[in-house]
Amino acid sequence: MPVPPIFAASALYDSLLQSALKRFLARATLELEASLTDSSIGTLSIEPTDDPCELVLRWFGTRHILHVPRAQPFTAHELRVARAIGEVLSARYTTIFDPAVLASRADLFQGLIEDRYVAAFLDRRPYTAGAERNRADRLASCIEVLRVAALSSYESRAISSGVLMLGDDAPHPRHHAARLYGQPLTATKSFYRLCDGVRTVFLIGEDGLLLDIIDITHRAREIHPMMAITSPCPSAYRQHAAATLGTRDTCIVLSPSHEIKVFAEGALVFTFRNAEWHLLDVEAKYVQWLQAVGSRPIAEKLFQCALDMADARQGALLVVLHDPDAANALVAPIDRLDRPAPARGDSEGLRRPLHYLLRGRTLDDVDETVLMALASLDGATVVDAQGTLIAAGAILMHPHGEIGDAWVSEGARTTAAQAAGRFGAVLKVSTDGMITCYDERCLWNI
Repeated sequence: MPVPPIFAASALYDSLLQSALKRFLARATLELEASLTDSSIGTLSIEPTDDPCELVLRWFGTRHILHVPRAQPFTAHELRVARAIGEVLSARYTTIFDPAVLASRADLFQGLIEDRYVAAFLDRRPYTAGAERNRADRLASCIEVLRVAALSSYESRAISSGVLMLGDDAPHPRHHAARLYGQPLTATKSFYRLCDGVRTVFLIGEDGLLLDIIDITHRAREIHPMMAITSPCPSAYRQHAAATLGTRDTCIVLSPSHEIKVFAEGALVFTFRNAEWHLLDVEAKYVQWLQAVGSRPIAEKLFQCALDMADARQGALLVVLHDPDAANALVAPIDRLDRPAPARGDSEGLRRPLHYLLRGRTLDDVDETVLMALASLDGATVVDAQGTLIAAGAILMHPHGEIGDAWVSEGARTTAAQAAGRFGAVLKVSTDGMITCYDERCLWNI
């Protein structure tokens, strides 16, 4: 007996909901529970709750219950992305039974559905799938253009480009010949020469029209002369975040490393890398890092270094020891920079001939660019809670096998990060652009 279309559609969209929740809220545990309510007829709803560590969505007679650890409640951005996912799926499900909308909106089911989740999050207004395209649909189209460009090259070089989409009908000149920003426009010769995404971006109206090419730094300084932002972001893209602060504007950039970065409300909010969207929640994760380190200047400098290293696709391991004495168990004596210099001609000095440049220094007197150079060395950069530089480019020691076995050195970055996490706060930067934080355990990923 054939399955009725409405049941097949319900099963499909329920599976899409589960998949989206697992992808965007990967740290949460998802449980399913049958519940015969109005949600069984296709109306998605989010249950109100006083528990900051629980989120419940009702749909098709099922309660989708998400749990996170008590120490790390759901953030505002996580709740917002869950709502955006629900709104997009609910709107699409309703649309497939509305022939009038389907006939007028051939674009509605084009592209990745994840792009619509991101766009609905950015627009903030409730997402609807009506006969006319809304701003969220326009944002999804912009993302689609850049995602296709990421798979291409121009003149044997990777494409980098970007857009700044206005959040309202801002007073900006509109030429009578203005074209919609979309895939057909990219066929124009030299289209990708016009803006590089880092210094210049296309200005897009809320209606999707291509209005201008602008210098993003100039735009940011017009809005905020000091280029203020709400959370840390890679130094090369600070102006992109600043250009969205205090506005409903959204900046979307395809970087030279084939990563799509999305800026809104003065922060880097999403990235698309390794064929997946990632909700970054940088502000909340920085707060956790700050709590683990205990010193704002040290936490801020190392966090910024990690962001810049990740953007440059360079690996790094940054360690802040809670107790300086822990260095005895983690760093080999020959790698120590907080100890007196060896005597002239000593074998230790001969094996580390450049250590005199760093010995006795603190993070305060190490410039950001120099810190990045140190972090790029094979091994770990280690400081204590006061910022004293203990080691740079050091292969960390950690126990191998059972307790009591000999201590050995290991070069694997993840293994070293886990070992160092027992003694302090750690940021591990991978060459694929991911940052992982440890403090006794893995706290988060960016």
